[in-house]
Amino acid sequence: MKPHASLQSFALAVMTAALLGLPLAGCKDAASPAGKNAGKAAAPATSALTEGAPEDPAAPADPLLVAVPANFGAEIRVAPVGSAALSDTLRVAGKVDFDERRVSRIGATVTGRVIEIDAQLGQQVKVGDPLAVINSTELGQAQLDYLKARAQADLQSRSVERARQLFAADVIGRAELQRRESELSIASAELRGAADQLRVLGMSSAAISRLGGNGAINSVTPVVSTMAGTVVERKVAQGQVVQPSDALFMVADLSQVWVTAEVPEQQAALVKAGQAVEIEVPALGARLTGKLIFVADTVNPETRTVTVRSAVDNASRQLKPAMLATMLIQAAPAQTLVVPAQSVVREGDADNVFVEVGPNRFRLTPVRLGPDADGRRPVLSGLKPDQRILVAGAFHLNNERKRKELE
Repeated sequence: MKPHASLQSFALAVMTAALLGLPLAGCKDAASPAGKNAGKAAAPATSALTEGAPEDPAAPADPLLVAVPANFGAEIRVAPVGSAALSDTLRVAGKVDFDERRVSRIGATVTGRVIEIDAQLGQQVKVGDPLAVINSTELGQAQLDYLKARAQADLQSRSVERARQLFAADVIGRAELQRRESELSIASAELRGAADQLRVLGMSSAAISRLGGNGAINSVTPVVSTMAGTVVERKVAQGQVVQPSDALFMVADLSQVWVTAEVPEQQAALVKAGQAVEIEVPALGARLTGKLIFVADTVNPETRTVTVRSAVDNASRQLKPAMLATMLIQAAPAQTLVVPAQSVVREGDADNVFVEVGPNRFRLTPVRLGPDADGRRPVLSGLKPDQRILVAGAFHLNNERKRKELE
């Protein structure tokens, strides 16, 4: 009877579990849904054990962060990022050129053949010095015309004098006197015109007077210098036929020269006439000072540049036209952030400074800086005005940071 009672009790338990949806103890396996649910229910217990285990290992320290040790021997000084009015320096390529106000291009005054050359390249000349000699039939003909006009004027002058005497003696009438006076006026005008033509052809007033006095025609005329300076160009050879439109010589006063440069149009607003400039001449290994005397009002459409010009004293004649030069133009001062040059640390071919992040704690921060200006470096990017940086002891603190990094 006991086994039967136990069987009835078991059947009753199965029916009760089926009605209530409860698992039946001792009758679950891994394949049954209940078994799967049971595995999932056991998982949280395992996770709880894992979370309680200690973490390993700890996260590595920031290599750019460094704290000043208590026994640090170097001086440490912190200050806010400063500001100063600095002027940007614009570097543009240029060259030495002639001062065009001190250049004279000299040509022949008549058409003729060159029979003699008196000036050579590099020769120093004064005003009136002969540079070449020209034989011109045109000049000879003009002198002949002058002598004819002079003779005609003399003839008409004597004719008028006789007519006045005859008119006073009541031999001729007033109309005849007036006719002769009119002919004298015409002859005098022709004489003045012939003399002016000789002056155009290069004859001086003294030479014209001598021509009128002795009547000797001379078809040879010199080409003379019109300014004092150096013969820097010669474009004529002996025997060459030249015309007044030809430039035969160029004489330049090299005691002052120009330095011209081309400024990109994007930077043209930074320059204006009167600004101080420095000029580097690589051939001389020297730096000269001057100021801008000219800034072009137009942009070169081919190069997209604006021409600027500076006048430079050249009493020593060291500057030669066409020498290469670099013009350093100081732009107008502008307020900008600056850091002391001694606060900058070079790390990995870049500029860095130590920025304060807490008491005696600093972070090595990369920055972009401009060139040194009297011990200060303008800040282009990487710092803000309210930040505090290490201005003394940066080199030693960086060595301490590297030492900590190697430990």
